[in-house]
Amino acid sequence: MEFNTEQLNIIFPFHVLVNESLNIINFGNGLKKISQAIEKKKELSDFLELKAPVIRLAYGEIVQKEKQLFLFSVKEKELQLKGQALCFNDSILFILSPVISDSVILKKFGITLRDFAIYDGMVDTLFLLNAQKMALNESKQFYSRLFETNKKLEEANKGITEINEHLEQKVIERTKEIQNTLTDLRSAQSQLIQSEKMASLGELTAGIAHEIKNPLNFVNNFSEVNTELVDELKTELATGNMQRAIEIADNIKENEQKISHHGKRADAIVKGMLQHSRTSSGQKELTDINALADEYLRLAYHGLRAKDNSFNATIKTDYDETIGDVNIIPQDIGRVLLNLINNAFYAVSAKASATADRNYKPTVTVTTRKVNGKRNSYWVEIRVKDNGSGIPNKLMDKIFQPFFTTKPTGQGTGLGLSLSYDIIKAHGGELKVENLPADQARDETTGATFVIIIPVS
Repeated sequence: MEFNTEQLNIIFPFHVLVNESLNIINFGNGLKKISQAIEKKKELSDFLELKAPVIRLAYGEIVQKEKQLFLFSVKEKELQLKGQALCFNDSILFILSPVISDSVILKKFGITLRDFAIYDGMVDTLFLLNAQKMALNESKQFYSRLFETNKKLEEANKGITEINEHLEQKVIERTKEIQNTLTDLRSAQSQLIQSEKMASLGELTAGIAHEIKNPLNFVNNFSEVNTELVDELKTELATGNMQRAIEIADNIKENEQKISHHGKRADAIVKGMLQHSRTSSGQKELTDINALADEYLRLAYHGLRAKDNSFNATIKTDYDETIGDVNIIPQDIGRVLLNLINNAFYAVSAKASATADRNYKPTVTVTTRKVNGKRNSYWVEIRVKDNGSGIPNKLMDKIFQPFFTTKPTGQGTGLGLSLSYDIIKAHGGELKVENLPADQARDETTGATFVIIIPVS
């Protein structure tokens, strides 16, 4: 496929065009500003090092990962580039943008903040469109929009000589396009959130089975006892022993009450899981925070035990009974608790597998506390603590970012903490972390503590 390299340099100053052998065919003027040495590079690997996705820098593997965000580091420069790979029959076009937020660094490479905002916005817009296509699986719609985008870019090229005079107008037009894209992305995000909820529900299946099994065992046992008592009651009535018959009837009534209690317990578990799987209505309702936290703590633990029966952990709880019911969206807060508790169990499980210390005891602690404020207001504080290895300080600023995860590939999407953060913010609260990495610990009190703060009027 033939490309108009002059137009590419204008529209995408940080692009790299390579052939099937990954030899550089063309590159943008922005890359030349960053490193003039690119003119002497023949192969893509001479200039850039691929950081993500984790694949070999080979034509076939790049084509397979075309839909993902690519991250490169510029060799001999403290600079990274992010962007999209567009694959054609005999070539690959990387549309990139510097990963920079400091204006001093931008000026160092001769790039103005205005230009960076435009180029970075264009790259992000392309990636958001592609992400929408992946989430909704609407390939026809994606290619239609890609065609429309190319058409708009061609129209923009006709007036490129007047871009300085009409820059403000161009920025407004692009902002509107981004806003429309973000509107579509929010719809895709809501479906992604629902998919995550169903995935977490799947992980809880074993825990749910364990929790339901206990009350059902009670129901079955007391039902069998009552069957025997009814036969005994008939015998006593036949012999006229009314006193003994009354005692047996009282026992049957007591057993029936126990059957009813445990049946309601199983019903509550099923209702809770159905509620967790449904799309959130956004309606707040009075909820027992302590019961909610305890429910998800047990389900998460038994779910993990079902996957790895060699795993054991000490569970500690300290619930403030003075809290009472709190007006929240229970599906959303339950999802936050499930995510934090699962992360805590993952942290202690990982440390237990890695450490040679036989005295190490994996421990997860969940506590609630009522903190009084002003004018009859208060807030609820929920803490989920583990004694794992903690979070490295260099990652602390990233843990609430979407798609960031410290788990191995395939074990985490990087959405759990990000969505949890948004849910707590929507409740007017705060989600924060208190952390003590292993390399800074003075004793055995390592680990992370996630703190949920929810205001109550």
